[in-house]
Amino acid sequence: MKVLILGSGGREHALAWKISKETNIEKIYCAPGNAGTYNVAENVNLDIMDNDLLIDFVKENSIGLTIVGPEAPLVNGIIDEFEKNNLKIFGPKKYAAMLEGSKVFSKKIMQKYGIPTSRGEVFSDIELAIEFVKSNPWARVVKADGLAAGKGVYVCDDENEVINAITEIMQNKKFGDAGNKILLEEKLVGEEASFLVFSDGKIVKPMVSTQDHKAVYVGDKGPNTGGMGAYGPAPVITKELHNYAMEKIMLPTINAMASEGTPYVGILYGGLMITKDGPKVIEFNCRFGDPEAQPILTLLKSNLIDIIKSCIDGTLDMQDVVFDEGAACCVVLASGGYPGAYEKGKKISGIALADEVDRVKVFHGGTKISEGDVLTNGGRVLGVTGIGNSIKESIDNAYLGVSKIDFENNYFRKDIGQKALGR
Repeated sequence: MKVLILGSGGREHALAWKISKETNIEKIYCAPGNAGTYNVAENVNLDIMDNDLLIDFVKENSIGLTIVGPEAPLVNGIIDEFEKNNLKIFGPKKYAAMLEGSKVFSKKIMQKYGIPTSRGEVFSDIELAIEFVKSNPWARVVKADGLAAGKGVYVCDDENEVINAITEIMQNKKFGDAGNKILLEEKLVGEEASFLVFSDGKIVKPMVSTQDHKAVYVGDKGPNTGGMGAYGPAPVITKELHNYAMEKIMLPTINAMASEGTPYVGILYGGLMITKDGPKVIEFNCRFGDPEAQPILTLLKSNLIDIIKSCIDGTLDMQDVVFDEGAACCVVLASGGYPGAYEKGKKISGIALADEVDRVKVFHGGTKISEGDVLTNGGRVLGVTGIGNSIKESIDNAYLGVSKIDFENNYFRKDIGQKALGR
């Protein structure tokens, strides 16, 4: 079977790497891919937001399965269009993908179906929003309604910070039309975790729990990024909390989408805050996380293509989803200046040396090949992933891999996984 993977990040390299090891795979295409996918797939320069172009490519190349990496094509309705053409594709339909595509839609679904989350109010008028903040001191989180590449959330400490965030989103249009509406939420206190499941629309099967590190600096300081590292399993998700997340959050959300008339097929990612009152949803994503995909897929023992097929065919109840007993940790090497302005085109050295380290795999994100050299081509450049029998061993292996790699003005957090060691 031929497979097409859409996207160009570390998540997509991890998907291509995992699938390349599985049986009965004739060829993998990545659109547009990166310098890492280049080694396990054929990179094709296609616009992943052009549904008609992608449909034509899939038909012309007799591709049996398309896997959507990032969120934007899902919100753009690619699943609906492929299914109209009787083409197999993995992910939720456009309406269901609004769980990620619209913070307002997601909040309303959670409120309607009693899924644990924070208080929240929606505003499309900047003056009304600011007035609300002044009389409701609990409103300390500001979220742009639409997609903002993981950067449209402001967690604030005081009223002035909230007002500045509202102004930046709604008046200064930092995220364009994604900020036409905002969601004001209460600030949840606790420890974050990522909880991902596979779904065929009825059955839900969990992946290994993970913990992302969104802030750019050590100690969870500084602005949010797309993610500076992740590890799994996350000790904060105990067996009891795992069961709670499945029974009170993930399955009810899948059932909610069925009740709404659009069964949810694909990956549902719950960004959870573990509060003193139990897990509450911060946000939903409709695909693998990046960098969560890297530790998850390195630990996945089961055949990913079989799982995906069972989700599409509605037979997930008959499919095993098994993970290794150990742990994995991914440390992101970023371009200096990220998530703000940064330079591209820096030559990267040491990737092969890192990949030679036992139980280390380097996943490419923002990279490209030019005249035989691997160059930086994005903010989050590489995700160095270590595997171990314990969290500590996986962290040590990841940082050993990191030590082999160099490029001008690179930056990485030195505390990925420390919360796990604290437990």
